[in-house]
Amino acid sequence: MDMSWLVVFWTYAIALFVMIYVLLDGFDLGVGILSGLTRDGRMRDEMVGAILPFWDGNEVWLVIAGAGLYSAFPLVYAIVLPAFYLPITLMLIALMFRGVAFDFRHRAAKMRPLWDGGLWLGSLVAAFVQGALVGRMVQGLPVLDGRFVGGSFTWLTPFAVFCGLGLVIGYMLLGAAWLVMKTDGDTREWAYARLGRILAAVLLILAAASVYILAEHPRVLERWRIDTWLAAVPLLVILAAWYLYLALRRRQDRRPYPMAVIIFALSFLGLIGSFWPYIIPFSLTLQAAAAPEQSLGFLFYGAGVVLFPLVLVCTAWAYWVRRGKISGT
Repeated sequence: MDMSWLVVFWTYAIALFVMIYVLLDGFDLGVGILSGLTRDGRMRDEMVGAILPFWDGNEVWLVIAGAGLYSAFPLVYAIVLPAFYLPITLMLIALMFRGVAFDFRHRAAKMRPLWDGGLWLGSLVAAFVQGALVGRMVQGLPVLDGRFVGGSFTWLTPFAVFCGLGLVIGYMLLGAAWLVMKTDGDTREWAYARLGRILAAVLLILAAASVYILAEHPRVLERWRIDTWLAAVPLLVILAAWYLYLALRRRQDRRPYPMAVIIFALSFLGLIGSFWPYIIPFSLTLQAAAAPEQSLGFLFYGAGVVLFPLVLVCTAWAYWVRRGKISGT
């Protein structure tokens, strides 16, 4: 399908924004989930310390992705928002409660268990909802004449629940790998002890989701037959998982997180490639959902050339100055 270069640009740009958000906020949501699995207060403090300088900056990318989608593909926004009012509201409440918990747990000694629980629950709910939304989008939405025609709980399907739980475990993989890279001592060993089992669970979830998608959508299977490069995606995922496992066995602290990032990025790339050029499978194409060319051009120069690269540079600088173990920062 022929698409203008502006539509292609904003497709890749928004996909990049979403991927950056998933990779960055994914690890701090994962650490938040993992923090609820230990009763050691000192270890939990180290976990929170490993994400404290980054978590609020990571969520900027969620705002950027949402704003980009609204501006460049308004029809998608008009369909998706009514379809997911309830889960999106739940996710935003969870993220807000989680943000409050970050600050209050340091100031309320007697109620620290409450705020630690809030941090864990907020992270868990936000991760689950994000995965459920992806799962329901993969299944497709009931759309008629450019309008969502489903109900308030159309999003809640068994596959969506499965994807929600899958993303929770996926974020735990990023979180455990981040703790290995950023901490020392007992916290590092605690993360190492769980990393292998989480990796195995992630691979099983990816395999099951892939089989379901190929069985549910024959058009995806046909696309895999036409675009043979898609067949390389699962092979590269397995290779990255193998390197992560070797890094785990050899206690190479800096390698598990990049390998986990590669697994996520490849899975996301495979998902986009499987449904291209549809943005809502198989109801709405990218070209049909895009804003007018004049609007996309204005966005390109105002946001694509100036704003988003500036945010990317600031994010990279923040991570660069905070590199290394937290004990040395």
